[in-house]
Amino acid sequence: MGRTGPSRSGTPGRPLPGAGSSPTGLLDLLSVAAVVLDTNGRVVFWSPQAEDLFGYSAQEALGRFGARLLVHPEHFDQVIELFAEVMESGADWAGAFPVRHKDGSTRLVEFRNMRLLDDLGDTYALGLAVDQATVARVERGVALSARLVSQSPIGLAILDPELRYVTVNPALERIHGLPAADHLGRRVREVLTFLDSGAVEARMRQVLESGQPVSDRYVVGRTHADPHREHAWSVSYHRLDDATGRVIGLATSVIDITERHEAALAATAARNRLALIAHASASIGTTLDVERTAHELAGVVVPDLADVASVHVLDSVLRGRTPSDTGPARFRIAAVAGAPACETARAAADPPGGIASYDSDRLLTRCVRTRRPVLVAETTRGDLRHIARTSEGASLLEATGVHSYLAVPLLARGEILGALSLERAGTPAPFDEDDSLLACELAGRAATCIDNARWYQSVRDTALTLQRRLLPELPSRLPGLEIASRYLPAGAVSEIGGDWFDAMRLPGDKTALVVGDVMGSGINAAAGMGQLRSATRAFAELDLDPAEVLRHLDRLTEDVEHTIATCVYCRHDPERGECRISVAGHLPPALVRAGRPAELLDVPSGVPLGVGECAFETTSFAFRPGDRLALYTDGLVETRGDPIDARLGILRDALTATADRDPEETCDRVLETLRPPPGDDVALLLARARP
Repeated sequence: MGRTGPSRSGTPGRPLPGAGSSPTGLLDLLSVAAVVLDTNGRVVFWSPQAEDLFGYSAQEALGRFGARLLVHPEHFDQVIELFAEVMESGADWAGAFPVRHKDGSTRLVEFRNMRLLDDLGDTYALGLAVDQATVARVERGVALSARLVSQSPIGLAILDPELRYVTVNPALERIHGLPAADHLGRRVREVLTFLDSGAVEARMRQVLESGQPVSDRYVVGRTHADPHREHAWSVSYHRLDDATGRVIGLATSVIDITERHEAALAATAARNRLALIAHASASIGTTLDVERTAHELAGVVVPDLADVASVHVLDSVLRGRTPSDTGPARFRIAAVAGAPACETARAAADPPGGIASYDSDRLLTRCVRTRRPVLVAETTRGDLRHIARTSEGASLLEATGVHSYLAVPLLARGEILGALSLERAGTPAPFDEDDSLLACELAGRAATCIDNARWYQSVRDTALTLQRRLLPELPSRLPGLEIASRYLPAGAVSEIGGDWFDAMRLPGDKTALVVGDVMGSGINAAAGMGQLRSATRAFAELDLDPAEVLRHLDRLTEDVEHTIATCVYCRHDPERGECRISVAGHLPPALVRAGRPAELLDVPSGVPLGVGECAFETTSFAFRPGDRLALYTDGLVETRGDPIDARLGILRDALTATADRDPEETCDRVLETLRPPPGDDVALLLARARP
């Protein structure tokens, strides 16, 4: 000590990197002063920080007694005693002591004194001194920082430049689900195994290289401590530099925003549910067809709600019977839909269109029997055996990864119609109560549409049965005539009308040809048609003139409330080669003479039956072998988008083009050419005169 020699680190005579620059550490922040005294208490070393602390320059302090320089007289003996104790015992002494500044003021200084021994065996006393106010300020800052770090709800960590954890606070331990011991000294990729740690480290290294912080980055994942719940964090990274600009590490802060994330997900899910309900309202029930409605329901729920959906309708319901409460439940598989990524799981479902029986212990059967949803959030192998209809089906479900199941009843007007079966295989989240409520809402809407379609089909079948039974089975040959006819019912039950036709043999080898249309639709129109057809047959048997027949029908129709009908009545006499015809508000018949184009007969149109007090006229025209007469209802030629004259022109062209065909083929070609819309009944009666 007291001699100079080569430096133990660095080049002799040259300062270490950073020497003379701004403070580089805690010692510089505290501005620690160093003073060395010899055994006599004289100052032999005096640091620049000592000059800042005590006010004396090195020239003023070196060689002087330290106690006399810095200590008030009243403390002199105490200081001498402490100095002697340190020098004799070699024990350190630390504490706060009042020191006299050069300017005469007194400052409280924190001291740490210790004995030094050099290589020659000489002893010295080293005193390290710091202004007590500075120490107190630093201690307060450190204490505050430590308390903030330890008690902060924000996860905080410091990592070294190699991205190894150096410091971790308790909040981050809770967030990661790992104690501090499992963090310290380990790299990020070894700790954050539940995230894409490669991407995390890449962003951290970018911050270390550029110095540009990353703030509030949204990260979502599942921790080891809570693997079944998705967590979300707001993560920030900041590079740590010392006062010289040297990179010493990275600070990261992690804020758990799981509740906000879940609230956002819930809000998004609520919006999606509303959107799905709106989509269902527009997509389900576009037709009055059970299978089409079932397909629409399955198409709505896949893939937004489920990966695989099956619509099971009770077979007894479709047959108009009351479902049984015991034994297996028999279903008709109305529809099956699967997400593109889950085709294997879809193939494991019962094929659509078939009949399937589910035992009483199956979940689908329980759903329809209890009329309540059946939810299995996490399916087990035992659950799958009660979901599938057969053990082979259960194995297929397990092999395809089905992990969650939901069945909801199809209820309409208090009646159970079937069930909607939903499965998740590719979607990781299980079904929950919100999904059950949504599925019930969609199933209820679809059930009402299925019920409407079921009743529609029943009423339509009834109306068609009534109408077909009321229509005659015409003989293909009558005296002097060859007859063909076609009848097409309307596409909807509400539009099944009262169109009819008839051909009756009259006395004297004559024949009556009739086509009529009762205005209105449904069963009432069909019933009204039956009454008029029966009355027409009765009046025709009297061999009355066509106009007289219509007058009788008009009076009869007046007595039937809310009934109006159009009609064309023609009587053919083969001996005279003549037809006599009368029209009551009906479209004009079409006549095709041999070798000539078709034409519309110019006959008085009259007024519909039921209007009352109107005269009907009879028109005669020649009808010789080879001639054709077509009687038809408005459903054949009337459409919403085309003028009636244009459609009548198409009819004439079709009749002309088929003049050399037999009547049966002509009827088919006319219907094919005109393609009448399904909104109205069509009746067509074609007669060809033969020798």
